[in-house]
Amino acid sequence: MPAKAAKKKNLSTLKRGRQAAERNLRNASIRSKIKTLSKKIEEAAGEKNQEQVKKFLRETIRTVDSAVSKGVLHKNTASRKISRLSRLANTVLKAAAV
Repeated sequence: MPAKAAKKKNLSTLKRGRQAAERNLRNASIRSKIKTLSKKIEEAAGEKNQEQVKKFLRETIRTVDSAVSKGVLHKNTASRKISRLSRLANTVLKAAAV
């Protein structure tokens, strides 16, 4: 029986693994930022702080839209997050206007 040849390393597989690990870190960072901003909006809404709510809502929407364009979030997921946060912000802003 002939001797088996040494296994050849599949370089493309190794590279894809490296790329996936880098992408995972980047995506996790973006998702974490979105969660943090969402919590800040909820906290500001609890304190009925209009200026903070407006500021964090703008920043969150910008970050979520950026995540969609980079492929981190699905557009429907992003839309749902923005909708829920906007509804929360509007309750605070309308309550203060009355």
